[in-house]
Amino acid sequence: MDLSDLRIFTAVVREGGITRAADKLNRVQSNVTTRIRQLELDLDVDLFIREGKRLHLAPAGQLLLGYAERLLALADEARASIKDPHPRGVFRLGATESTAAVRLPSAINEYSRRHPEVTLELRIGNPVTLSAAILAGEIDAALVSEPIADAPFEKIPTFEEELVIVSAAGQPPVGRKGCFPGTMIAFEHGCPYRKRLENWYASHGEMPARTVELGSYHAMLGCIVAGMGIALLPKSVLTTFPESKRLTVHRLPPGQNRSSTVLIWRKGAGSPNIEALRQILSRSRNGKA
Repeated sequence: MDLSDLRIFTAVVREGGITRAADKLNRVQSNVTTRIRQLELDLDVDLFIREGKRLHLAPAGQLLLGYAERLLALADEARASIKDPHPRGVFRLGATESTAAVRLPSAINEYSRRHPEVTLELRIGNPVTLSAAILAGEIDAALVSEPIADAPFEKIPTFEEELVIVSAAGQPPVGRKGCFPGTMIAFEHGCPYRKRLENWYASHGEMPARTVELGSYHAMLGCIVAGMGIALLPKSVLTTFPESKRLTVHRLPPGQNRSSTVLIWRKGAGSPNIEALRQILSRSRNGKA
């Protein structure tokens, strides 16, 4: 049983017979008759009571008619939705923790205002897990920090972040001789900022004696205020932390202090929902309302 069978069946019911249904569908009568017979064989029931050339709906046909009309209406709705260039439905978006906390709120607010027919779902993760989620079809797009492989994704730049190392207030500038804190505080493996901090230690011939893994920047910053260690993070995150006066911000040298955030989605899987977000982020990047 397929949709074309159901369309022929409902046409026969509405037109009151094979001949008028065939005219309506621009088919020959024998084709309509054959398709009705095949549908009955497939369902193993008689859909019509036949009295000569006259057809009356059998009880099974009456039952099928209700389902057929709903299925055909749903198929028409799905077809219209797919061809509709306007954003709609569920939009599953991923983002890193810092982007979700600092950069996304205004963009999501504008998106929801402009496109009320879209339901936004947000997943937080690192670039590795979010990239895998896109390829697995679990989310539609994500905002992640570079580097991201080009091959499976389309991507556009969205934000530029200044990266800084943060320690407790009053600590001497990190990186000077003898000033390499033994504990670094970071997200789990897969976080590009963790990798950058590990590389920073290595570039000075040092390694942290201990790494504390935490799941949020505010938890990290609280531990830093308590003197537990240092972290590398986007400077913009500090604007959301009420105890920022109890921190010391250590700037990195040019060439080591920038990070690009990009919007990525699977190649060939663009959609009106993604395009709408791309336009909002592009306007924000270019300083337009």
